Amino acid sequence: MDIKVLGTGCANCKNTIALIDQVANAKGVTVHLEKVEDLRDIARYGVMSTPGVVINGKVVHAGGVPARDKVEAWFSA
Repeated sequence: MDIKVLGTGCANCKNTIALIDQVANAKGVTVHLEKVEDLRDIARYGVMSTPGVVINGKVVHAGGVPARDKVEAWFSA
Protein backbone atom coordinates (compact mmCIF):
# COMPACT_ATOMS: atom_id res chain seq x y z
CA MET A 1 0.00 0.00 0.00
CA ASP A 2 1.45 3.33 -1.10
CA ILE A 3 0.50 6.23 1.21
CA LYS A 4 1.49 9.86 0.82
CA VAL A 5 0.89 12.49 3.49
CA LEU A 6 0.66 15.92 1.90
CA GLY A 7 1.72 18.87 4.02
CA THR A 8 4.46 21.36 4.70
CA GLY A 9 5.62 19.87 8.00
CA CYS A 10 3.13 21.24 10.51
CA ALA A 11 2.27 19.41 13.74
CA ASN A 12 -0.95 18.03 12.22
CA CYS A 13 1.06 16.55 9.34
CA LYS A 14 3.47 14.87 11.74
CA ASN A 15 0.60 13.57 13.86
CA THR A 16 -1.10 12.17 10.76
CA ILE A 17 2.04 10.28 9.73
CA ALA A 18 2.43 8.89 13.25
CA LEU A 19 -1.23 7.81 13.39
CA ILE A 20 -1.09 6.05 10.02
CA ASP A 21 2.12 4.29 11.03
CA GLN A 22 0.63 3.16 14.38
CA VAL A 23 -2.56 1.81 12.80
CA ALA A 24 -0.69 0.04 9.99
CA ASN A 25 1.63 -1.62 12.50
CA ALA A 26 -1.28 -2.62 14.75
CA LYS A 27 -3.09 -4.19 11.78
CA GLY A 28 0.05 -5.83 10.43
CA VAL A 29 -0.20 -3.99 7.11
CA THR A 30 2.97 -3.16 5.21
CA VAL A 31 2.89 0.38 3.88
CA HIS A 32 5.22 2.65 1.96
CA LEU A 33 4.71 5.97 3.77
CA GLU A 34 5.96 9.10 2.04
CA LYS A 35 5.84 12.77 3.08
CA VAL A 36 5.14 15.26 0.28
CA GLU A 37 6.09 18.82 1.26
CA ASP A 38 6.43 20.64 -2.08
CA LEU A 39 3.43 22.96 -2.54
CA ARG A 40 3.28 22.33 -6.29
CA ASP A 41 3.16 18.58 -5.74
CA ILE A 42 0.43 19.00 -3.11
CA ALA A 43 -1.59 21.24 -5.45
CA ARG A 44 -1.41 18.60 -8.20
CA TYR A 45 -3.59 16.40 -6.01
CA GLY A 46 -6.14 19.22 -5.66
CA VAL A 47 -5.59 19.40 -1.89
CA MET A 48 -5.99 22.92 -0.57
CA SER A 49 -6.15 22.08 3.14
CA THR A 50 -3.42 19.99 4.73
CA PRO A 51 -2.68 17.45 5.87
CA GLY A 52 -3.90 15.46 2.92
CA VAL A 53 -3.68 11.69 2.60
CA VAL A 54 -3.31 9.88 -0.72
CA ILE A 55 -3.60 6.10 -0.88
CA ASN A 56 -2.51 4.37 -4.08
CA GLY A 57 -2.93 7.63 -6.01
CA LYS A 58 -6.38 8.54 -4.64
CA VAL A 59 -7.01 11.41 -2.20
CA VAL A 60 -8.87 9.94 0.78
CA HIS A 61 -8.56 12.81 3.28
CA ALA A 62 -7.78 16.51 3.42
CA GLY A 63 -7.70 19.04 6.24
CA GLY A 64 -6.84 18.14 9.82
CA VAL A 65 -5.73 14.93 11.44
CA PRO A 66 -8.05 12.09 10.39
CA ALA A 67 -9.94 10.24 13.11
CA ARG A 68 -8.37 6.94 14.16
CA ASP A 69 -11.46 4.95 13.08
CA LYS A 70 -11.23 6.53 9.62
CA VAL A 71 -7.58 5.47 9.33
CA GLU A 72 -8.45 1.97 10.52
CA ALA A 73 -11.13 1.76 7.80
CA TRP A 74 -8.50 2.50 5.13
CA PHE A 75 -6.71 -0.71 6.12
CA SER A 76 -9.87 -2.79 6.34
CA ALA A 77 -11.05 -2.18 2.78
